[in-house]
Amino acid sequence: MKTVERYVFGAFLSSFFLSFLVLSFVLTVGLMVQIVGYMLQGIPVSLVGRFALVSFPETMQWTIPLGLLVSSILVFSRLSADSEIAAMRACGVNLLTVMRWPLLFGALCTLLGLFINNEIVPRGHEVRRNLAKRISVGAGLELLEPGRVIDDFPKVKIYFEEREGQWLKDLVVLDFTSPRVDRMVTATKALVTSEGRDVVLDLHGMTVDPLDEDHPGMGRAARFQYRVKDALKDEKYRRREKDFRFLEMLAAIDRARAAAKDPKTVAARQAAAQAPASAGKRDGARPAAAEMDADGLKRLRKTLLRHLSGMRTEFQKRWVFAFASICFVLIGVPLGIQSQRRESTIGMAIALVTALCYYLVVILMMSLSKNYHVHPEILIWLPPLACGGLACYLIPKNL
Repeated sequence: MKTVERYVFGAFLSSFFLSFLVLSFVLTVGLMVQIVGYMLQGIPVSLVGRFALVSFPETMQWTIPLGLLVSSILVFSRLSADSEIAAMRACGVNLLTVMRWPLLFGALCTLLGLFINNEIVPRGHEVRRNLAKRISVGAGLELLEPGRVIDDFPKVKIYFEEREGQWLKDLVVLDFTSPRVDRMVTATKALVTSEGRDVVLDLHGMTVDPLDEDHPGMGRAARFQYRVKDALKDEKYRRREKDFRFLEMLAAIDRARAAAKDPKTVAARQAAAQAPASAGKRDGARPAAAEMDADGLKRLRKTLLRHLSGMRTEFQKRWVFAFASICFVLIGVPLGIQSQRRESTIGMAIALVTALCYYLVVILMMSLSKNYHVHPEILIWLPPLACGGLACYLIPKNL
């Protein structure tokens, strides 16, 4: 590496790492607020720590490309403003050699982005969603806060004014477990404990209205044990397309493509899964869904095609996000050379507009991911293609 190349690449790296740190801090402010909120609620530190650990890597799919764009524009605009680019040209230095190392670094970041977007981010998304359910439903009795209605438990809402350790004061329980009547239970104080998945309230000075389905009047008791069943049961998180890693996504797309080509087989499988096991053993017994008419098959095929389009668009989005690294370097360097004065202000404005246009198109295509008629999995590549065309125009012009 020559002295000029080392000088430019060193300035590029230092600017990139500084931009990366600043952007990482900005993009994680909302996450930090959420984490602090969980800690103030009394959520166990182990759960909060795991939630934070899997959430931070997801920001790298944004911060790495944006850091490359900002550093490319700022460094080369400063070189242009200080007439260093003109001096290089006068000395016969080919600017392509100066651009070589930033471009190689951008290509390396693209490969890193492919790994992050296809392996780390899906895994982190799945773990974070599972932890969110555990925090919101199954984190335990620490979720019981005074002064707010607690509706995290199934068919039961709880409200109380004060809390002292395990004692709840001025308690109100709305019970919707009965299909025929809703009940309101009040108590002057209650000792809250847990038994397995159940929350047990040892009520003191209890009233209940109505008493039960057959007795509409109010009942009273000096002491009564009230049990909220399965209150601490963890909800099972159902995996989505965002949770599939590279090989899993390829296999899922293949299955979805085969299902869209043969909706009759899918209808037969759904009917077999819904029908009782004994029905298949009866002579002449056929599930109604297996005899789906043409309109029903057409609707099913549309549903399968929408699902396939969504999976394909999600898969292509990961590649487009990764290719943003090399694209931003390709257009950031010549754009930086062109902005010769007030390089910081102009450079940041150019970086903001470029990144905004790039990601707006991606977000638009993701909103149309289920609309298979427009092929969003193909149109989502418009930003990288536009960046490539713009680079082919700008780079020869600024050499």
